[in-house]
Amino acid sequence: MQEKNMDAFKKNIAASARYLKGVGPKRAELLKRLGINTVEDLLYYLPRRYEDRSNITDIKDLRISEYQTIKAKVLALGTYKTKRGMVLFQLSVGDGTGTLHCLWFHQPFLKKQFKQGMELVLFGRVEKKSKLLIYHPEYEILDKEPDSLHVGRIVPVYSLTQDVGQRYLRVLAHEAVREYAQLVKETLPTYIRARKKMVDISFAVKNIHFPHSFDNLKKSYNRLVFEEFLLLQIALALKKSERAEKRDGITHSLSDELKDNFKRLFPFELTESQRKVISEIERDMASPKSMNRLLEGEVGSGKTLVSIYALLVTVSNGFQGAIMAPTEILARQHYMKMSELLMPLGITTRLLISGIDQNNKNRIMQEIEQGQVDIVCGTHALIQEAVVYKNLGLVVIDEQHKFGVSQRALLASKGKMPDTLIMTATPIPRTLALTVYGDLDVSIIKELPKGRRPITTYWVEEDRRDFVYKFIRDEVKKGRQAYLVYPRIQRAFRSHIKDATSMYETLRQNVFPDLKIALIHGKLSSAEKEKIMGKFKKKDFDILVSTVIIEVGIDIPNASLMVIENAERFGLAQLHQLRGRIGRGEHDSYCILLANPNTETAQIRLSKMAQTHDGFEIAEEDLELRGPGDFFGTRQHGLPELRFGNILK
Repeated sequence: MQEKNMDAFKKNIAASARYLKGVGPKRAELLKRLGINTVEDLLYYLPRRYEDRSNITDIKDLRISEYQTIKAKVLALGTYKTKRGMVLFQLSVGDGTGTLHCLWFHQPFLKKQFKQGMELVLFGRVEKKSKLLIYHPEYEILDKEPDSLHVGRIVPVYSLTQDVGQRYLRVLAHEAVREYAQLVKETLPTYIRARKKMVDISFAVKNIHFPHSFDNLKKSYNRLVFEEFLLLQIALALKKSERAEKRDGITHSLSDELKDNFKRLFPFELTESQRKVISEIERDMASPKSMNRLLEGEVGSGKTLVSIYALLVTVSNGFQGAIMAPTEILARQHYMKMSELLMPLGITTRLLISGIDQNNKNRIMQEIEQGQVDIVCGTHALIQEAVVYKNLGLVVIDEQHKFGVSQRALLASKGKMPDTLIMTATPIPRTLALTVYGDLDVSIIKELPKGRRPITTYWVEEDRRDFVYKFIRDEVKKGRQAYLVYPRIQRAFRSHIKDATSMYETLRQNVFPDLKIALIHGKLSSAEKEKIMGKFKKKDFDILVSTVIIEVGIDIPNASLMVIENAERFGLAQLHQLRGRIGRGEHDSYCILLANPNTETAQIRLSKMAQTHDGFEIAEEDLELRGPGDFFGTRQHGLPELRFGNILK
């Protein structure tokens, strides 16, 4: 009875891959490195490419330096030793039009597999020395393997790991397809398949591995991509619907007094994008359902202004607002800006960060709990268990990609279904945003405010370093300040990549000994970083040597120059984010990308940066070049793991 149950389990696609013929416990461990734990994992393990080995070429027509397929008979075989002691196995084959020699190094055991007169199909790169050669060709013996897997057909080529070869994985995939493809459950209703002219799931799984034609491959791939995106969109729609049903939130009123106060705070013309986004937020906050909105906008596009309007709405309705930033420096900047702006309106603002002493922290937490604080700015300190809000009505998350999903949810849970406004300065193409954040409403500020000067960007190679240093000195002479950004804090062993720590010493001692230079990076304490940034803002330093820590930083209007060393090491979106730290004042600003890229992709990236200032155009290019996973960097962004689909296409 137990044996019968085990057999039934083995005939399930959820069964361990170890039960496949030729696997066993040891090889099962190797397959796990490829993410193949079950039969289902193997069935959906997509080949990274395909080789068309279906066209047989006569030996007399073989083209040198090209991969081709040959059908021939074994004429002679033998094992030899070279002068250097290498063991060489040679196979001579012919097809009536010519002779071809196949060579394998250190594989004498192959001699046992071949016999004179045996018919083969071979595939490999043809070379010519004194005779036609193929080194280490793929082969199949026709009388042994009538169902050819490796040659004479469209052949799948998989990503591999150590000790798992291409032939082995191909045979294994074929075994899985033969035994289990018909057991894969069909999820698409017949009427959808008929309307969309989709093949069934069993056909798709078979032909994604071993297609009989490229047309069948395309049909199978389209079927799997369609199903994947359909299920993803259904899940997101359900999530959004569920949220809408559950989130009976706060209905805010929008008074004329509120709008007059806002106009007094910002007595200039808003951009078209800002007006549109404010209108969307008004509609959300006046609704009985809780707002759950993602606000995208480049650095300097006016997102903070929009968030202040939302905070004014919640405070004027008797509720509290909280704005959470990823760093203490940024939280303090929000606090300084908001307390200065909102104090004349009688709005109380407080700063809650780990860097303040415990007595002050306890006092502020007590004021928040008693409702004496209208708006609190802070970091992760806002989500501590000890922090209790009297009536939290709005949560603003700044630089959302720096927080995990659970952290964002934790702050929202501090109130009774508060509105949530999530902000990001990383431009995300709308199609990607709607997929990744499909349960959120998306608003985009595309324009920069009038008067914001464009930043001139240059891509400069290493041999012009002296020019770059002269440019820095010239800007400092004008009374401006400069950022010098490096990809690493410290030098890695045997690496040519520049690092902030050693370059700080070089610049301070050898290049600019007469200038005031500071160093900032992520290993410093929050208090140290805040002190350095404060001094830089007060113009105590001419140059700030930094890592990417400044991509989320405070406004320094006097900083007019940024030099990014080894710029090829950064993604386009990150370069654009860094560049956005300058150009905040009235002066012309410049970004210099110092790099000697050795790949075509890196060259395209740097050229794009020098030519383009549109963050969304840059984001599209970055996604095309690097793909969604690299674009977001970590799993906390909620990017779905797609086996087949590409969100960009």
